[in-house]
Amino acid sequence: MEYLIIALILFFLFKRILPTKGVNHISTIQLKELLNDKNKQYIDVRTPGEYKGNHIKGFKNIPLNQITQKAEKELNKVKEVIVICQSGMRSQQASKALKKLGFTSVTNVKGGMSAWS
Repeated sequence: MEYLIIALILFFLFKRILPTKGVNHISTIQLKELLNDKNKQYIDVRTPGEYKGNHIKGFKNIPLNQITQKAEKELNKVKEVIVICQSGMRSQQASKALKKLGFTSVTNVKGGMSAWS
């Protein structure tokens, strides 16, 4: 019984860490090449305070804790959504949530704002 519980815990931990199927990943260098593309939607999932302190022009602030409520109202499910946060962890969570909501093209920025120069 103990082994079953341990196995379940490990399964859920790995499931949270592994990349979501269907989510693309790009570097901040690749992001710089895409910033002028008006056919993409740019989302920053950091807190409003973090966003206000420093953000990339063209990115809209939708904090991670509000992504499921606001995404369907404010974003187009067919257009590509590019998601960034501070380190890449929250944007990965947001990317998973967007895929579950039915967004067809979701891209996570690896390294987030910490890798932006």
